[in-house]
Amino acid sequence: MSTWSATALNTAPDSENRIHGDELAQEYGFEGGLVPGVTISAYLVHPLIELWGQDWLENGFADCRITSPLYDNEDFLVELNIQDESKAYTTLIRNNGVVSANAEVNISQNLPIPPLLKGDKFVSETYKAPNATKEVWHSLKSRGCLAFNFNWGGSDPLIYLKDENLLPTLLQPKDGGFSNLCFLLGCSNWILAGNAYMNPWVHLQTISQNFKAVPLGTSLIAEMEVNNIYEKKGHEFIDVFVNLFDDKDESCVMSINLIAIYKLRGVK
Repeated sequence: MSTWSATALNTAPDSENRIHGDELAQEYGFEGGLVPGVTISAYLVHPLIELWGQDWLENGFADCRITSPLYDNEDFLVELNIQDESKAYTTLIRNNGVVSANAEVNISQNLPIPPLLKGDKFVSETYKAPNATKEVWHSLKSRGCLAFNFNWGGSDPLIYLKDENLLPTLLQPKDGGFSNLCFLLGCSNWILAGNAYMNPWVHLQTISQNFKAVPLGTSLIAEMEVNNIYEKKGHEFIDVFVNLFDDKDESCVMSINLIAIYKLRGVK
């Protein structure tokens, strides 16, 4: 069994979701601000992108589940259990031996039909999202959600390692690299929080399917629909489908099923 190791980076310490900041996270019993789930997911697939390259960016599937926290500057390793030339399981293990996350990752041999752009109304600059409640989610489920635009690139592209040079070559922004999973899954977080305000909230799982690689400078359209709203062990969960489209030709680049706790147990 092969491994890949790195040092965790909290890519969102100043996020509106204060669970990524030390103060609030410690109030909930964590050691410090949580490394975002989208960043942990990028760690889970990183060694496989190095192995499979652009083929995974264009045809890859990943089911990433976060099971316990990972913290900034914490050393970790990812164990790879390669099943065959197009399928693997990965496990992220913290330096104390605790499993933080795991994933099933593969290159899809028979791609599903890509979703089509629905043409949802775009969010306005003055829009203020309502606080996330069961009633708000059910309203969004029935009447639809607002669409958002996101851009891969700019002066400060989102990367998931402290040293950009440690990224796979085809993901390095300085070389015009393709978008990484941290950014693409981040789009699903941002549209979720843009439609209903949550603070704090916790990303638990994403199931994603790639349809094409996303070059630097690509403008994306994100559309979302609410799939399920439920409660479990005192936590309140939201389950949504998010599709990302290339703004130029409206082709789908990725479909994402995101599951999160939008209201932690004990929050008023």
